[in-house]
Amino acid sequence: MGLSSNELERELEHTAQEVLGKLRSHKLFQSEWDTAAFVVFLVFVGTVLLLLLLVIAHCCCRCCCPSASSGKEKPRGMDNLALEP
Repeated sequence: MGLSSNELERELEHTAQEVLGKLRSHKLFQSEWDTAAFVVFLVFVGTVLLLLLLVIAHCCCRCCCPSASSGKEKPRGMDNLALEP
């Protein structure tokens, strides 16, 4: 069913040697599509990190600086008087 410890060790060693070989040859990606996919992945990760940073900043700003208005909120928008009986 599963790999024995020797087989697993050989598989991991082979994978590590393959990665190190690519690093040594300075050819990390095999095609332009690999490079494009990596760039898209980095943009996605950067966007998620930026959004998390904005959420944390928003939460911290709300906790430290309470809003200046106190009491009831003013109603927004207009009343539709055509619906009145």
